[in-house]
Parts: sequence; structure tokens; C-alpha cells
Amino acid sequence: MSIKKFESYLRGTNLAENTISSYLFAMKQYHEQYGSVTKGNLRQYKVWLIERYKPKTVNLRLRAINCYLESIEKPEWKMSFVKTQQKSFLENVISEADYTYFKNCLKRDGETFWYFVVRFLAATGARVSELIQIKVEHVHLGYLDLYSKGGKLRRIYIPKALQDEAIEWLDEDKQQATGFIFLNKYGDLITTRGISAQLKKLARRYGIDTAVIYPHSFRHRFAKSFLERCNDISFLADLMGHESIETTRIYLRKTATEQREIVDAIVNW
Repeated sequence: MSIKKFESYLRGTNLAENTISSYLFAMKQYHEQYGSVTKGNLRQYKVWLIERYKPKTVNLRLRAINCYLESIEKPEWKMSFVKTQQKSFLENVISEADYTYFKNCLKRDGETFWYFVVRFLAATGARVSELIQIKVEHVHLGYLDLYSKGGKLRRIYIPKALQDEAIEWLDEDKQQATGFIFLNKYGDLITTRGISAQLKKLARRYGIDTAVIYPHSFRHRFAKSFLERCNDISFLADLMGHESIETTRIYLRKTATEQREIVDAIVNW
């Protein structure tokens, strides 16, 4: 299968745009190094990666290769991932206080569009690639249904408080009855990159650490806040669209800041 055919295959999945770009880069890298896809070449590529990259990058490249192997119906050739050292804490997750401050600042200053970008990310747990698929019709329904490549259904719920607020915004401010709600100034679907860049700019405006302001940070915030109020990790795994509950368990961990606060409060000897 050519790179172009692989790209067409990826476009038919529910993968984020950044993931598709990353997978295509990995396959181009492989073909430049080894050309044909054989078991021997795959093993050599894995060794080549391990010698040059950190485990996280190695596994990202291997995920791309494994996806390619699925696309050419060679799943039995899939490669195992290398072990990575897991941190005992979550890093760069926006705190609930900073999230509240950020959204309040946006609303106060009339940044209504970006207020709802942040609200939808943090109150639904949607990935940014999923966020931009939300339509007016979904807001009125109160949910968005997405289907993965394997036909598995994931429902993203829009909480009642957000739904009511968003309907009022769509009716009065945007005067929009149908279609996608997150559009750029030209009326086209906003890009995930455009969202990321603007959130950083707004963070700097309000004096918030830009390290914790990125789209996926609000998805992390959703998971952390959900578990603090409803300790049902299986339900959260379903809401997040995780294939394995083990992926969701990371949200049981404290952030580095939370760990520090607990240590400072408890350790007095």
C-alpha cells in the first residue's frame, strides 16, 4: 500500500488530525530507511528507533506501523511496544481554580466563542478533534454520537447547564439554527491547531501558565473533576472513549501540585 492509500485509510478512521500527520510521518520515515515491509525490516526498524529516540517516541512510531499493518491486513506482524517509565503524578493539568478563572475571564471580556470552546472541552471530556464536530443539532439533542473504525459507539453528553447556555448563545449571538458551531471568521470549520494557538494567547493575556492551557488539558480536567464527584471509573472510561480501564486509572493520581500541597500540609516532623 502506498503512502497516499494509507492516508486515505486513515481519513476513514476517527483519528485526530495530529495523529494522522504523525502516522504518515512515521511511514515515510520507515520507507526511506527500509523500503518494503517485511518481518525482518520491521525488526530492524524497531531497533533503529530504540537506538535514536525516547521510549514515548518509539511507541508512537510503532503505533503508526501497527496501524499500517492493519490497513494491509497483516495484523499478525504487529510489533510490541517498549516499556516506559510511568510517572506517579499527572503533569500540566489545569486546576479547577484556574479553569474557573479562565472561563470567567473569557465570559467577562466578551470572548464568548472561546468561552464555549473551553466550556465544551471541560464539561464534555471531548477531544479537540471531536469538539469541532459538534453541531447545533447535537446541542439541542444534548449529546453527540461518534462511531470508531470498528463500529463502536461513543456518546458525548452535553450537560444540561451547558446545553441551556449554549442554546441561548446560538439563538441570540450566532443566530444559527443548524450546522457546525465552531467556525473561524471565514465560516469554515476551525482547525485544531487554530484552537491550540488561540488558547495559548488567551492564557498569556490572563496571566495563566501556558503549560496547562492546551485542548487536552481540559479533557484531563473533566476526568479529574468527574472522579472527585463520582467515583465510578468504569463509567468514566466509557465517557472518555477509552478501550481499556487501565488508561483511565491515570486520573486516580494526583497532579504534582496536589501532591506537593498534601505533603506540605501533612509532613511537619
